[in-house]
Amino acid sequence: MDYSIILKKAWEGYDASKTIRDIEDISAMVSTNHVFKITFDDEDIIIAKLSHFGKYEYFKEDHRIIHSLCNNLLYPFENVLSKSLLKNNRVYIYRYKHGKADAWVVFYNPTRIAERMPRRLDEHHIIKLGQQIGKFHKACSRAKNVLPKSSKTLRTDIYALQQQLEKNERQFGSAMQVDFLKYHCDLFLKNRSKYNMNSFEIIPVFIDWNIGNFSVTKDLELYSRWDYDWFRMSYRVLDFYFFSRVVSDIGDRTVFSYGINTLMEERFILFLQEYHKVNPLTANEIRFMKEAYRFFILNYVIKDGKYFFNEQYAKKLQAEAFDLYLPSVDRDFNADGIIEALKLEESKTLV
Repeated sequence: MDYSIILKKAWEGYDASKTIRDIEDISAMVSTNHVFKITFDDEDIIIAKLSHFGKYEYFKEDHRIIHSLCNNLLYPFENVLSKSLLKNNRVYIYRYKHGKADAWVVFYNPTRIAERMPRRLDEHHIIKLGQQIGKFHKACSRAKNVLPKSSKTLRTDIYALQQQLEKNERQFGSAMQVDFLKYHCDLFLKNRSKYNMNSFEIIPVFIDWNIGNFSVTKDLELYSRWDYDWFRMSYRVLDFYFFSRVVSDIGDRTVFSYGINTLMEERFILFLQEYHKVNPLTANEIRFMKEAYRFFILNYVIKDGKYFFNEQYAKKLQAEAFDLYLPSVDRDFNADGIIEALKLEESKTLV
């Protein structure tokens, strides 16, 4: 695909009176999604995101929810999210279809970036981050009732993977590997009913948090967040695995893996303790962290990995999913230690 042609057509559909002077690809080069900085003849600048994996309907749905959230978050988070450009009072999304090519584009105002957290956090960073994310989740919770509805659930994504495993086993590896994936899908669906999940609140979650996609003030308060590839309406627990990686002892990495071990680090327990002070957690939510991790591996690494990650990363991560990630879920995660550290009472509804 010639991305510049698609972007120019997308902009013409938005406002043909402004002429594009320059298009710069500013993508992280890890994902198959592309992000561009567009400069116009009059020096105005916007950001464009172009995607061609998944479903157009989900892309449109997600960005309309994000825009609504952006406008309904209250102080001090009212300017944290990037604002999409509107046309006729709706988020403008352009769909390009030509032959086998099918891509969609959304435009954003540029995100203001304050301070970046260090690649490896100190204890005071972790304490402040835990408090800030607790407050941010609370703010997202307050806005949830006025947001457009979402059609995606954890269950529908796992069902989709199960259907793919039945239809085209070969794309997932050997028969033994396919059976292994089927086992973990079944286990996830079985376990998701164990933890009184009807009591879990559904809020907007961004899932993919890393040092490179949010900024903070000099007082370490959350200032801005960008990169919405894995956004969904779901449980706040889905955010925690990535925060365990942000606060991990090894710090931010250029070559990364998705091991479960960061969930068990003392540094992450400190993060949860500070989070819990401002936005209390339950024992069932802590126990469900294991299933949130299993879902992440099954959905984002196995099911969508080849579409989301570039080819080199996709092969590496999917091989590690079979060898390391999935075998570790039921072996290496110990919820009891975290529950004890947070002084949580066990729910009587736990099966």
